[in-house]
Amino acid sequence: MSATEALGRFRAEVGAAVTRARRAAGEVGARNAKLRERTHDLARQARERRVEPGAQATSAEVREAANGFRSDRGLPVEQLPDAAELTAPQAPVPVETPPVATLGSAAVAGPSGQLPHVSDDDEDFSQSRILY
Repeated sequence: MSATEALGRFRAEVGAAVTRARRAAGEVGARNAKLRERTHDLARQARERRVEPGAQATSAEVREAANGFRSDRGLPVEQLPDAAELTAPQAPVPVETPPVATLGSAAVAGPSGQLPHVSDDDEDFSQSRILY
């Protein structure tokens, strides 16, 4: 085998290795992008306190290791609620409704200053504002 043939073979092998490395890097990059997106979605759900039914919580040891890794490298560590807080039933939020003003719903005092007589008979209630 001559030096030219050996050099050509070496270049072909290096080219094939570079191609395999680029393909592998692309696959890993795509997998990392999916993982980052999933992590982002989970963090958003935790912030909004929405948990999917049957979701498995991360153990406290893994969370502590992840937080330590981030803080050791100067990365931001977001404080998210733990699994017990996320799975605890939330107290219902009271809904305040503004009072509804309905025209003609309340009796008005007549010219004499008296309110109409209140009775259980609601047969002819339409005249109460006019008569009093």
